[in-house]
Amino acid sequence: MKMRTLFLGLLLTAGVTGAFAQNDQCTTNSSIARAAANSGNYQDAYEPNMTVLRDCPTLRYYHYTDGIKILKSFLTDKNSADYDKYFKELMDLRDAQMKYAPEFATRQRGVPSPTRLLAEKAGDYLEYAKNPDIKQAYQWYKESVEAEKTASRATAILAYVQMSKELVKADKSFADTFFSDYLAATKLAEEAANNAADEEAKKNWDAVKENLVAEFINSGVADCESLQNIYGPRVEDNKSNREFLVNTISILSMMGCRESQVYTDASFYMYQIEPTAEAAVGVAYRYYKNGDYDEAVKYFDEAIGMEDDDAKKAEMAYAAAAALLNGKKLAQARNYCNRAINFKSDFGQPYILIAMAYAQSPNWTDDGAMNRLTYSLCIDKLQRAISVDPSCEEQARQLIRQYSGYLPSSEDLFMQGVKAGERITIGGWIGESTTVRTR
Repeated sequence: MKMRTLFLGLLLTAGVTGAFAQNDQCTTNSSIARAAANSGNYQDAYEPNMTVLRDCPTLRYYHYTDGIKILKSFLTDKNSADYDKYFKELMDLRDAQMKYAPEFATRQRGVPSPTRLLAEKAGDYLEYAKNPDIKQAYQWYKESVEAEKTASRATAILAYVQMSKELVKADKSFADTFFSDYLAATKLAEEAANNAADEEAKKNWDAVKENLVAEFINSGVADCESLQNIYGPRVEDNKSNREFLVNTISILSMMGCRESQVYTDASFYMYQIEPTAEAAVGVAYRYYKNGDYDEAVKYFDEAIGMEDDDAKKAEMAYAAAAALLNGKKLAQARNYCNRAINFKSDFGQPYILIAMAYAQSPNWTDDGAMNRLTYSLCIDKLQRAISVDPSCEEQARQLIRQYSGYLPSSEDLFMQGVKAGERITIGGWIGESTTVRTR
């Protein structure tokens, strides 16, 4: 019995001694590796760092970040004999980093989550793999972004859409997934921008949103004709599919395809399921296309009443004004233009539309020369459009040149006792004052 106890004791002692010896060796290798890595001597840091990661994977988290730097320093020439070996070690290290990150996170701050690290692995894979599989990179980014949501790095969200874009460029049947990916990524970027801690962070996220739009436009499936061809044949079969209809409407609206058949059809079916503001707009355009301008305005009004965003309300009011202009209801068109301006003060298009309405009805007296002063008021509106919204300058200046040719000459106004530079009120339904201009 005593011999048995002694034997067991010797075994336990030997095991403990071996464990201590291994830990001592890991500590020694850790010190050597850390010192070499900090000095940029990656050749000497390689062996001890990799040994620590193999024998004591939870000793220090910095051995993972150092290991990544070390291995990347060896991956500069894809034709080198050891390239494949080092690339595999980098991928394996990333896997181990994700495996042990939760344990490190219980002991120290700042350790990324496994799903955040997955996006970093995807980035390394794309950069260093000799023939990267886009589908694999896409899956990693998708898993990461869907888990991290607004905690995702901007680079991960952008890369997620970039990979999705590459897949749809190779296979147009991927279009639905690409559109969903784009919408999800854009929503996350918008939320991140809204929750940004400071103005600089907000600007960075705004830049990400612009880059996402560029990726979408460059996908090859983002023009109105392509969207019509992709979604048009499917709307009828999905007329009760809320998710399909919402995504379809969102994409077509963003791309300015509101007059396409697929947009109005999808909106009509969506309105039957849930009369949202966006669906009401689509129904309004459906009537607009068919020349039923009164019904179009009715649904634009409904959309304005349901919408919370003033910028969107402005667009809806402007669209209603355009419908009324086509219906020759000029005074009402002006009213809706003014509503649009009240919703969004730097919106230039309503001023242009008012100018066009005045130009359609210039006659307010029996005197032709005086009637042509209406075009002076038109020019006022166009100049106002330019001053509040430089984006519409080209269109406004083109109309200014056109309307300037319709102004009366000084001789035309002589008999009325009117001179250039005077203020005059344009009568009739217009009832606004302008400074007299002449040709």
